[in-house]
Amino acid sequence: MSGHLDVLVGAAAGITVVVLVAYVVGLSRPFAGLTHVVWGAGFVVVVWISALIGDGDDGRRALLTAMVTIWGSRLAVYHGWRSRHDPAPTTPTRPLASALVLEGALLFVVALPVLLAMRPATPTIGWVAVVGVAIWGVGLFVETVADVQFDRFQAIPENRGTPIDRGLWRFGRWPTHVGNGCIWWGIFLVAAETSDARLGVIGPLLMTLLLQRRTGALVARRPTEVISPDV
Repeated sequence: MSGHLDVLVGAAAGITVVVLVAYVVGLSRPFAGLTHVVWGAGFVVVVWISALIGDGDDGRRALLTAMVTIWGSRLAVYHGWRSRHDPAPTTPTRPLASALVLEGALLFVVALPVLLAMRPATPTIGWVAVVGVAIWGVGLFVETVADVQFDRFQAIPENRGTPIDRGLWRFGRWPTHVGNGCIWWGIFLVAAETSDARLGVIGPLLMTLLLQRRTGALVARRPTEVISPDV
């Protein structure tokens, strides 16, 4: 890990800045989607910092940066947009800080394969990475379409507060989680062509665990229990 120390430290510093900015925003102008915006934007900040510090294969660094940036930006913009008119109750200082610090720590662990792939100069992109991009693409498609279907369903007044059972949602209660899981296992495959990044398998495993626990999921055990569909 010593050869990756500068990348890891740079990523940690970036996450710290993101958490501090989010903390200030959360105290001064809280809104319902803050943690989702931080989650997506945090990954974008981390991948760019690590790509700039790293000196590994140019193609892999560019590919990982593009994959994480597209996913993270979409997530942050989507949740920022859909919660723009939904102010959240003011959160006490300590719980807000604890939540953001925990989110930052989880972000760092999930991003580990990306961070560890930014140093090795070999091998170049191969067929495993191609498979990873394909899985990532399927995941992004599923997640995006499921979000659109969810919003259209909730836009109909009589549907508000009821579980969605249309489109991709008819096949399961959490299609966005299936998409998200594919995205991060696809990213891992691109990174894991370098032996160092394989040690970061804890990242997609943690993301899978979070998804299975329905963190930030659409939960519809009762008709009134409807919250955001994404992690």
